Amino acid sequence: MPRTALIVAIPEAEPAVAALRLEHDRSARLGVPAHVTILFPFAHPADVDEQAVADVVAQFRAFDVEFDRVERFEGGAVWLQPEPSAPFAALIEAAWRRFPEYPPYGGAHEVVVPHLTVSDGPIDVAIELPISATIREVTLIEEAADGRWSVRRVFPLSLTGA
Repeated sequence: MPRTALIVAIPEAEPAVAALRLEHDRSARLGVPAHVTILFPFAHPADVDEQAVADVVAQFRAFDVEFDRVERFEGGAVWLQPEPSAPFAALIEAAWRRFPEYPPYGGAHEVVVPHLTVSDGPIDVAIELPISATIREVTLIEEAADGRWSVRRVFPLSLTGA
């Protein structure tokens, strides 16, 4: 069944994590860029209310972030910690509030931790940190019948403030 996701793509991280992600993160091999997840799984492509997504995203100002350390989830996934993480958490919360039928990660986690996944499992990594980025948009990605993901639409955050 086709799926969508709301993500914040982090192109500034690609030089540091692309090779690791291609080898150790299934989603990278399917076209998903380095990112912080806002909502996944999200609506069926035919059911996405793009205006509602735009309205949620437009409530937030652009912000600066640094991915400053490598962390591991229980079970082994390796990820980068954003600092500050609060703006991502606020985006996740607002999107979930607007679309309560799509809890983050399908409701699998009691606490949602904003992060950039490097590996689905335990690996040793040597990544030059910090990685600095300015977050200006949320991206709606869509899964094709062959399992590959592509950008459907980009929603800008407010341009006021950074």
